[in-house]
Amino acid sequence: MNHTGPKRVVIIGGGFAGINFAEQLLDNENFSVTLVDKNNYNFFPPLLYQVATGYLESSNISYPFRKFFSGKKNFFFRMGALVKVIQEENKVQLTTGELAYDILVFATGTETNYFGMENVKRNSIPMKTVEDAIFMRNTLLERLEQASRETDLEERRKLLTIVVAGGGPTGVEISGMFADMKKLVVPKDYPELIGSNGEIYLVDGLKSVLTPMSEKSQKYTTDTLTRMGVNIKLNCMVKDFVNDTVEFSNGETIQAKTLIWAAGVTSIVFDGISKESYGRGKRMLVNEFNQVEGTRNIYAIGDTCLQTTDPDFQSGHPQVAQVAIQQGKNLGKNLINILEGSALKPFRYKDKGSMAIIGRNKAVADIPKPLIHFDGFIAWLAWMFVHLVSIIVFGNRIKTLYNWVVSYFSKDQSLRVIMRPSRDSLDHS
Repeated sequence: MNHTGPKRVVIIGGGFAGINFAEQLLDNENFSVTLVDKNNYNFFPPLLYQVATGYLESSNISYPFRKFFSGKKNFFFRMGALVKVIQEENKVQLTTGELAYDILVFATGTETNYFGMENVKRNSIPMKTVEDAIFMRNTLLERLEQASRETDLEERRKLLTIVVAGGGPTGVEISGMFADMKKLVVPKDYPELIGSNGEIYLVDGLKSVLTPMSEKSQKYTTDTLTRMGVNIKLNCMVKDFVNDTVEFSNGETIQAKTLIWAAGVTSIVFDGISKESYGRGKRMLVNEFNQVEGTRNIYAIGDTCLQTTDPDFQSGHPQVAQVAIQQGKNLGKNLINILEGSALKPFRYKDKGSMAIIGRNKAVADIPKPLIHFDGFIAWLAWMFVHLVSIIVFGNRIKTLYNWVVSYFSKDQSLRVIMRPSRDSLDHS
């Protein structure tokens, strides 16, 4: 029996892609939009590392979906995770029930890729979710507390040594933040640790940090991090992490309690989607309109899709926020065009540039076509502005700006608290 009434659009995932897609269809009586996410909130991934290091609260970068879309009569939210797609019935099975759809949109992003290394997966700290960031903050603070009372110098050194795997923006930014904290925060909060020998390592299997960016950005970043006290190890792949030892493929080792894993991501394979619909990195293969190959009414946008029809990106688009945002908007407009009988617009990515923050007053930025590079304080200001205006809610922008101003002028922040919910209190509440 065919469904009559508004088109039932089900979106799996409420990140950059899902939110921007949904916004195109709001208040349009031709669509009924249901967003599905395992969390009840959207969050801003580029600032996760600041939550992890105690410079922002998680609420600064998070906002409830129901609050964000409040008052939109054609919007619905279902908290849950996707279990299976039943294409022949136009249904999705969730951990919280079933939903019928006329149009299904995957905007599920990526998950951490450990490349099959179980010890790394078990013992390292990822940087992908708000929960990861809070866990990292708690763990780092607890290890500082342990180090402050540790009398064995070798054990103290391992507690204070941090290895960051992955030389992309996340790895660079968190390494720089650790270096600033080591210089500005630890001596004040932990005077008993002054003179201790903990080290910060940034390691990557490639020949440079920030490989997608210009050589000028790579050189400035390497030189700056080195001056800040970060030990950079390139062409160096992590092989294992066990017994407080980070092992590398070249036989080298580093003794450390903490391995931050920012070395790779992979998309997710879902039951009910044919394996022929997946390509490199488990990304769904889509056409120029983001329709998943081999399907009739299923689309994929953002990091979870691989699109090779864009003339400037024939190997696929980079897995960055701007691609997700632009694909979400383009797909939303195209679905409206289908109902109106208008021509569809193939997706073409407009690269607005890349940037990365390194530390206080230090950042790099590249603007393409023609390439314009700038670094230092101007790039740092640009990074702050771009990330501030990209936070989806005005109130969160104000809270984030306030915390940034306080930490800039005080060279400190007061959010370094260890908070772990008690299982007993949860069980008996």
